[in-house]
Amino acid sequence: MTPVGRRTGVHEVRSPSPYTQLVPTASTDDLVGELLDGRYRVIERLADGGMATVYLAVDTRLDREVALKVMRSHLAQDATFRSRFHREARSAARLSHPGVVAVFDQGEDEGRMFLAMEYVPGQTLREVIDTEGALTPRAAIDIMVPVLDALAAAHRAGIIHRDVKPENVILREDGAVKVADFGLARAVTSQTVTSSSGLLLGTVAYLSPEQVERGIADARSDVYAAGLVFFEMLTGSKAFDGDTAINVAYQHVHAGAPRLRSRAPDAPEILDEVVAAATSLDPDGRPADAAAFAAMLRTARRELTPEELDDRPVDVAAVASTLTRTTALPVERHRTGATAASAPARGAPTRVGPSLRDQVRGAPPATPGVPVNSGRTRTAAPRPPRRAVWPWILVVVSAAIASATAWFFIAGPGAPTIVPTVVGKPVVAAESTLRAQHLDPNRQDEFSETVAKGLVIATDPQANAEVRRGTTVTLLVSQGPERYVVPTLGGVGLEDAKAQLADVNLVVGKVTETFSEDVEKGQVMATDPKAGTQLKKGTPVALTVSKGREPITVENFTGKPLADAKAALGKAGLVVEEAGPQENNDTIPEGSIIRQDPAGGTLFRGDKVSVVVSKGPVKVAVPSGLVGKQASEVEGILKAAGFTVKIVEGGIPGINFGTVGRVTPGEGTMVDKGSLVTLTTV
Repeated sequence: MTPVGRRTGVHEVRSPSPYTQLVPTASTDDLVGELLDGRYRVIERLADGGMATVYLAVDTRLDREVALKVMRSHLAQDATFRSRFHREARSAARLSHPGVVAVFDQGEDEGRMFLAMEYVPGQTLREVIDTEGALTPRAAIDIMVPVLDALAAAHRAGIIHRDVKPENVILREDGAVKVADFGLARAVTSQTVTSSSGLLLGTVAYLSPEQVERGIADARSDVYAAGLVFFEMLTGSKAFDGDTAINVAYQHVHAGAPRLRSRAPDAPEILDEVVAAATSLDPDGRPADAAAFAAMLRTARRELTPEELDDRPVDVAAVASTLTRTTALPVERHRTGATAASAPARGAPTRVGPSLRDQVRGAPPATPGVPVNSGRTRTAAPRPPRRAVWPWILVVVSAAIASATAWFFIAGPGAPTIVPTVVGKPVVAAESTLRAQHLDPNRQDEFSETVAKGLVIATDPQANAEVRRGTTVTLLVSQGPERYVVPTLGGVGLEDAKAQLADVNLVVGKVTETFSEDVEKGQVMATDPKAGTQLKKGTPVALTVSKGREPITVENFTGKPLADAKAALGKAGLVVEEAGPQENNDTIPEGSIIRQDPAGGTLFRGDKVSVVVSKGPVKVAVPSGLVGKQASEVEGILKAAGFTVKIVEGGIPGINFGTVGRVTPGEGTMVDKGSLVTLTTV
């Protein structure tokens, strides 16, 4: 995509831009001296083209030279062109390969759209061929392999060049090979094969049959064009030539590319086979992509001798001048193998090894009317035609070709049509509208937050683009908002839950662990949002995960009232249960706990704690008949019964006979064994 120049001492001779062919009309929008986008200082004009003017500029921000390609004002005002230009420029900028001219920037200044690209000093391959003529096989392969490597990088990125030609191949001053104009050919929909301009004719010379016939292109279309460029490097002349673009296009579709040996009879057979495979009429007969084509050339280079690699034909142009224009006639071309006319002469040396022959599928025969010589002869003159017949045949055939060509491009499959506006329409109606315009709809579904389900979001090509009948138009149809349902994850392990969320394009959010009496440890208890909720792609879903049953610390209530134990342990979720009848205990009061099981440790909610409750000490009766007896005697009786005795003197002060006058508690009263009994004496 960069203009080039040849530096000679202090002066510099500018070469035509590899973006476009030069046109005789000078540009009227000279920007020399201006500062575009506040950044690019225009130094000088390098080339004028049909769709743009290319300038040498300085990026004042980074202080480097760049090639500035400024679109023609009438194209920049076209909405369809602007949209496609933006898309294709972004596609080209995605490519990062040493063999691809880099796209640095894209912008617009006062309605002037431009691309800032790598500036590459050097020569275009077109200049080299025009100056040097046919190249040696070694030189041709050394140039073509880097070109194919660059195209292979584009093919892996899903980008088709669509305009491979010598003008778009740059040989840098240090010997590096660069490929320019990635994607821009597709942006200019106004260029059709009905034009007869020199600009367009140069492009039509490398169009694949499927591009001419159906307006479609894939990686194999680039392979076809590269095969024609390789043919041209080896012969010094284009494979197709004609007075009009339609004539050249017709040859692509009906005559097919000539065999290499029809122009260069002493060319190595292995290269003849490679060129035939790359330029096969049937796309399925070509290498699948540029990488496969490059592999074939590397194999051919290994199988050729040094002499063959460096053998440069000196009279290819003379041989080509003797050819009749049979390539413009509809000649049957086999797609599954070569005919006898394309076979080498008996006894000629054959250098095609099995490894390469397996790669070459469907090599087409040589052009009829041109004998193939596998020896080292430099000339191959056609058989003289009979004077009395051939002029009439030529007139009839030419008329038939003109008639068929006119029908093809005016009323037939090659006739132009306009892509209708179907954006916002239901898909069924859009498909019907496209078919009415002789176009083939191809539905592709895509989610949309703004367009209702079933309506068309966009088309490719866009509305109002001029295409050929039968062109496939991709309809991008809305599936509605992209939403995914939160799955039911209750009872599912954490890792399984993560996997299930990923399967529906959702992600795991915050994970909270909590105790659960019902859900096993490690399993999901709940989600937030809850199951069944519809969410956007990539929305986080919070998970609550069980830590299992909650352990409860058991407090020891031995010696404490039963009521206190039931209240505290019951609140903690445990059940207090009396184990057997209550027991007497001399030290633990009645209603308190004598024993507890377990007395400590941990239990889980609902577990039981067994207790034995005290009835207090054993009850005994205070003996009877104690009043009136001497205190000493009564004391002995009470102590023998297990009581504690206290004697208090009563009666008249100073006078006491030691007789028990009162017993407290009274005689016959049931009291705890060992209780205190007070004796009052008189």
